[in-house]
Amino acid sequence: MNLKNSATAGTYESNDCIVTVKKSEGITIEIDSVVKEQFGKQIEKVALETLSSLNISNIHVYIKDKGALDYTIIARIKTAIKRLGV
Repeated sequence: MNLKNSATAGTYESNDCIVTVKKSEGITIEIDSVVKEQFGKQIEKVALETLSSLNISNIHVYIKDKGALDYTIIARIKTAIKRLGV
């Protein structure tokens, strides 16, 4: 499997998100969302739980969200990580 520097999954359509991941020291999560004031903590929680379930501990996750539901965020993170080759 080829390891990449970064990988992306998703679209910037309404009710979706783009997730970009890259290798990093520790876990960092950056969220850019139209609903960050209301749901930023929930988006971060979903991202952390997803990374934990995949045993990922060294990654930077950038989420550009446009109202995605939890299951969409989970799917985008998993797909981006798979594309990264982790």
